[in-house]
Amino acid sequence: MHDYSIRAASPDDLDGARALMLDTVYRDFGTGYVPRWHADIIDPAAAYLAPPRHTLLVALDPGDNAVVATAALDSRGPAHPPNPRRLAERYPSGETAQLRRVYVRPAHRRRGLARRLVEELLAFAAADGGYRAVYLHTDPEVPGAEGFWRSLGKVVHDEREDTDGAGGVVHFEIPMER
Repeated sequence: MHDYSIRAASPDDLDGARALMLDTVYRDFGTGYVPRWHADIIDPAAAYLAPPRHTLLVALDPGDNAVVATAALDSRGPAHPPNPRRLAERYPSGETAQLRRVYVRPAHRRRGLARRLVEELLAFAAADGGYRAVYLHTDPEVPGAEGFWRSLGKVVHDEREDTDGAGGVVHFEIPMER
């Protein structure tokens, strides 16, 4: 196993983190960059480095110090719309740590990086003291995503079960105390 370095992103890491995130939304999600969903990718410093209750973690390959994985946390709960109203009410901004951008380059997957990054984010949320819940949503069409998140938390809403034609997003709550 590689001896990856995991740390809070510095300004010097942002180009590598942005490139990895953009590669992921194009390759894995097939959506490409969508401004209303991905603005934080273009300006991760404003989204994750500047606000004190937010963070962006990176994992670096020890061979070349390249960013090979990212994981972020912010204090914004799920917005309605596009998310169901009951989720926006259950996970309000300010009280909810939302996990975002947990992405690993394909050549570095299946090595425990995502799990290590999530553990660091959960520790960050717990140390903050103001978060009462950890929330995230995922696209189950991305190989391995749904199974990974099910191994860490519980499904609080599965849009595939909606009858109103909603998207296929699966929403999770992850316990802070692990």
